[in-house]
Amino acid sequence: MNKVITDGLMLMPPEFGDGLGVWSRQDGTPGSDTYATATNAALVPADQDFGTCLEILKTDSVTTLRYMGQTPMLPGMYLRISARLKAVAGNLPDVRIGAWAGTAADANVGGVPQTGPSTSLTSYGEVVTISAIVGLGDRGGVDMPWGETAAYGYFGLDLTGPNGGIVRIESIRIEDITHVFRRKLMDWVDVRDFGAMGDGTTNDRAAFLAADAAAAGREVLVSEGDYRIVGNLTMNSPVRFEGRLIMSDTDRLALTKNFDLDAYSDAFGDDVIGFKKGIQTLFNQSDHEAFDMGGRRVLLIEPIDVQAVVDNKNSYANRRVIRNGQLSADNSTGWEDEVQTGTGTWVVTKPSELSDVANVANIEIGSLVTAAQGVGREVYVSGKNVAAGKVFLSNPLNVPPQSQTYTFRRFKYLLDFIGFQNLQRFVISNIEFLCAGRSSAVMLPINGLTFQFSDCFFTGPKDRAITSADSGCQGLQVDRCQFLSNEQSARAQDRTTICMNVNRNDPKIRNNRAVRFKHFAVLTGSGNMVIGNHYFQGDAETDGLRSAGIVLTNTNVKSTITGNYIDNNFLEWVNEHDPTPELQNELSFGGLTINGNIFTSNGAAPWIKFIIIKPMGPGHYINGLSICDNVFKQLNGQALDRVDAVDESVAPLDTSRTRSFLMTGNTFHGIIKDAQNPVTVKMTENTAQQVWEMDLRNWLPFGTEARVVTSVVPEGAIRTASNVAVYTTPFATTRHGVDRGSIRLNWSQAVKGSVQLTARCDTV
Repeated sequence: MNKVITDGLMLMPPEFGDGLGVWSRQDGTPGSDTYATATNAALVPADQDFGTCLEILKTDSVTTLRYMGQTPMLPGMYLRISARLKAVAGNLPDVRIGAWAGTAADANVGGVPQTGPSTSLTSYGEVVTISAIVGLGDRGGVDMPWGETAAYGYFGLDLTGPNGGIVRIESIRIEDITHVFRRKLMDWVDVRDFGAMGDGTTNDRAAFLAADAAAAGREVLVSEGDYRIVGNLTMNSPVRFEGRLIMSDTDRLALTKNFDLDAYSDAFGDDVIGFKKGIQTLFNQSDHEAFDMGGRRVLLIEPIDVQAVVDNKNSYANRRVIRNGQLSADNSTGWEDEVQTGTGTWVVTKPSELSDVANVANIEIGSLVTAAQGVGREVYVSGKNVAAGKVFLSNPLNVPPQSQTYTFRRFKYLLDFIGFQNLQRFVISNIEFLCAGRSSAVMLPINGLTFQFSDCFFTGPKDRAITSADSGCQGLQVDRCQFLSNEQSARAQDRTTICMNVNRNDPKIRNNRAVRFKHFAVLTGSGNMVIGNHYFQGDAETDGLRSAGIVLTNTNVKSTITGNYIDNNFLEWVNEHDPTPELQNELSFGGLTINGNIFTSNGAAPWIKFIIIKPMGPGHYINGLSICDNVFKQLNGQALDRVDAVDESVAPLDTSRTRSFLMTGNTFHGIIKDAQNPVTVKMTENTAQQVWEMDLRNWLPFGTEARVVTSVVPEGAIRTASNVAVYTTPFATTRHGVDRGSIRLNWSQAVKGSVQLTARCDTV
């Protein structure tokens, strides 16, 4: 900034040789005496140092020289007044810049400094330059701050000290030096002013640190150029990037005052690099607990290995957050699955391990494991020992052959955290994972605690939305997220994508919405809380098949499934991750609450069920189950036969041991058989019989037995064949008839009438 240039000001006084009539011996105001008639001054035409100059004999206590032209003073402008002079004879005086400050009304501005610093002349013939800076603003380096009332000034110099000395003065210069104050006038400093080269080769780190220190709260400008930074760089001032940084993958950039994707993308001229550098810093500084994407999209052509990006740690336990943006999978070969096959040996004493595995070195951690037999859903490679030929699994296998061929398929995820051996309290909030059918979304760390997703969209995952390959899902929280399948038009039985799997305990899956996946969640641990979700998996087929929404893969799950809208899918409870699936010294199917849900079926085949138990070995039974206050409804098709079933394709359920089972308060629409326990039915005999029998199989759930009668209450009189009322009480016997589903009432004589009978399939 220079007012002489921008505003066309004329500041420089004329040379002395042009006439002394404009040079005042007093304050410079109109009418003051000039040097044109002074007896103590004369022009020297040819001084060896100055050429034409003014020579003055000091005769007053303060001998004054002022240019009588009004030099304007403008807001934001700073002037430097300077003079070159030397002592040539007599006493050696002191010299200083002097001025007279005038208002717009031509009055002197009182109370402001009107002289500059004093300099003593110490020898003859020595050329000395004196100067002072004048401005309206009171800033550091300003010798004469005049304030906003000053409109102009008369400038020159003063001779002070002893009289009798002769001084020669080359000229008085008045220069606009506003640019010197630019850093203080503007709200930014430029790294180039501190030595940054921006040539892509020179290490500019020191210049950046110097600019940051000088900014003192102002913005640091990184002007155009390529700035190579070697080493970690922390900027404590706001930074604005016109140029870009070049840093190694391992060197970190900490922008403490604008820690967001906008700044990091600008810093590196690339959204992906900016995102990675921001995540790297998120794990390596304490000024911020969250990296904000600012609503921006980052377009990826390959997965982001988060631990490799962070580089210097594989364990982290402080809360950290990525929020507010979109990660999008671009069309690229970087999303293609890595698939390996190899034979492996399994033994029941090491149920989560395969040994003698061919091709171990090429099998990636996090690969999905499948085989012809004995591998449950969502079993992943959690580790490997190449030298020993071993592969370690996220869950036990379910009695596979001792040796068989396994397939190891590694899905590709937009964010892959599996390199972390332990990651705790990590949060992903308000992020859309736009997979576009090309990629999966998130692979969790190997181990960890309370990983959290909130208010996220998982749109079109190719294979999985959220995957756990080991125990990084412990305490997983998934709240208010949307899961939108890439298989919307596929039949339910043809879909392959899964929203999430959980291998360990205590997940909280709440208030989410999922559309047309194969499964909403495969849950292996216990302590599952599935609350307030809406997941629907129907299709357009008439009498269509349905897939499981929730899959529980162990017996005693200690879980609640409450307040969900379970739409065109079912709950499957199976012990497919049990290496010894027959009942041994263990708790059987129990610890589950299914309460207050809406189960809806639309156009499904009439044999579809809403709750299915599938034992993978003999001896299992229901041991603590509550199915209460749910709504079961079939629309637009044949009525469903019933809502409950046991899949006996591997082994039956032992219905003789059912205990602590409650199924009551449910509503059934479009369901032929209303399952209940306890069941209360009206039992009527119109012909006198001594033994009454009631088949309860239409009501007893999961093919259980009629084990207990808890009450028999007559409706009206119980009468003999001749209609004589009798007042005897029958005794009941249980487990009669087909599948032991009938109750018998034994009377003292043949009677007829009606009773309300309440029976149970369990003991409590």
